[in-house]
Amino acid sequence: MPVLYSIVESPTHPRLSDLYRRLGLDEQRFPSQRKALQALKRARSGSAPDWVVAEFFYGFGNNYAGANVCNLDVFLASLQKYAPRARVIVLVAKDQETHVSKLAARFPLHAVLTQPVDEARVAALLAAGEQAIP
Repeated sequence: MPVLYSIVESPTHPRLSDLYRRLGLDEQRFPSQRKALQALKRARSGSAPDWVVAEFFYGFGNNYAGANVCNLDVFLASLQKYAPRARVIVLVAKDQETHVSKLAARFPLHAVLTQPVDEARVAALLAAGEQAIP
């Protein structure tokens, strides 16, 4: 069963657990990047994520202007090491859309969806598998 890491860091993250279940995905929910990173480092080959769905939060006024762009940098860097084939779907608020390109320049992203996210759109992305949908 494919594993999906759902990283829920805010109330705006859509509730998609029923969708993941219908699609036969083993959803592992985490309340923070830190918890997801801990699980990723402990994951064995069968429990490493095939998918990651996470929110993007640009780092206004902190170190993000230098080494990091947003809340996802450290996790995505580790993902390349521990689960390089995992596909990442990033959810972003409309007012932060312009900053996602900085993250996409550093890490492979399967898709970027502007919130509010439509369940049908997520379902189409997950069903498409390896094929990214623009």
